Amino acid sequence: MPLALAVAGLCATGCANPGVGSDRDDPTRPVTLTFWHGWSDPGEVKAIDDGIARFEKRHPNITVKTVGNVTDTTMNQALRAGGGDAPDVVSSFTTNNVGQYCSSGMWADLDPFLKKSGVAKEKVFPKTLLSYTQYRGRQCALPLLADTYGLYYNKDAFEQAGITRPPRTMSELKRDAAQLTRRTKDGGYRQIGFMPNFRLYQNSPDRLFAQWGPTYFDRNGKSQLAKDPSTRDFLTTQREIIDAQGGYGPTEKFRTTFGDEMSAQNAFLRQKVAMHMDGEWRGLMLKEAKAPFAWGVAPMPVPDDQADSYGRGYLTGTIAGIAHSSRHQNAAWELVKFLTVDTDQVVAFANAIHNIPSTKAALTSPELDADPNFRTFLGIAANPHSTALPPSNNGDMYVTSLQDFSYLAEAGKVPDLDAGLRDLDARIDADTLQSEN
Repeated sequence: MPLALAVAGLCATGCANPGVGSDRDDPTRPVTLTFWHGWSDPGEVKAIDDGIARFEKRHPNITVKTVGNVTDTTMNQALRAGGGDAPDVVSSFTTNNVGQYCSSGMWADLDPFLKKSGVAKEKVFPKTLLSYTQYRGRQCALPLLADTYGLYYNKDAFEQAGITRPPRTMSELKRDAAQLTRRTKDGGYRQIGFMPNFRLYQNSPDRLFAQWGPTYFDRNGKSQLAKDPSTRDFLTTQREIIDAQGGYGPTEKFRTTFGDEMSAQNAFLRQKVAMHMDGEWRGLMLKEAKAPFAWGVAPMPVPDDQADSYGRGYLTGTIAGIAHSSRHQNAAWELVKFLTVDTDQVVAFANAIHNIPSTKAALTSPELDADPNFRTFLGIAANPHSTALPPSNNGDMYVTSLQDFSYLAEAGKVPDLDAGLRDLDARIDADTLQSEN
């Protein structure tokens, strides 16, 4: 059964939600909230707990029980089941499911809470971050820190190759990648300039595609990847970067020798790649690992015909909301508001886990981490050309479809790109229609 129907059926049988303003849901009375989140690293869990301690000090009548390392799948099962074990406040590491959460009612509509509290969301949150927390006019989540992606580059390798600055356009990326590539006598690689293959670490095609500023759907919600010329240019450019470094077969073979992304065998850390697309958190990891080379960060390059948009990037992030089944929604809102709107809390949390703050005030706070590499990501987050994936009622199914198609395209297994993109649109539309029915 589709998620929307399952939750709709559940609510039809009686979701006992007191809602905003109910006398039975008094946020000033003693209450215990359950907050589910996905963080599991000890440092990140400590940052969450420190924030909760600050909240409980401000709201001594509210006790918060946190449960970490919770996946979206586990959370969805609990929200469908309801009952006393279900959480009051929920969070997710992905924005891909916002369309489902909003359209199904699984996450409560926050607009009444925002209005009652006098929070003007358009003034608090950057436009792009706000866009990925709502669906068709329903604001069922708020941004809880953000992630953005940039180009990490090996300064030592650049100096040895005589390259004076990171590339700003895709043609410069292709040129520099070829110049930075080092081959072995047997035809293999010691180092590749830039590994564009979509199966590498964070190289999901939608993240690189963001540099083109694509429009996935038309105003009627129909997929228009075949109609948008940027789709063809994106896939063609990616193949050209692969071919400039030896072709798909050899580069893919080299990719399979890379170590785990989060380990000391990370390919960029081991200097197997000279340039690499990654998120703001990687900088802290490189410092902790004491990378044996000088490195820097810059925005990802953009298409040559969009050079004026340089500085843009792909945005995503963690989101927070209120479970539809919570009987303490007003108290839950106090926690959500504190975690997402309070400038001091947002800055403290961002500094602690090295993520991008998600409010306009926090992005410009003097208390924010002053590291210049981290500041590069702040600029990407604030860039008006930066984009996020649009929400869909079938979650990330359209992203998965694009990903599967891109795997075939980069491997040269799509003989007619235009026909293939038309088929991709048809498949995405069929999945969307099935979700609605």
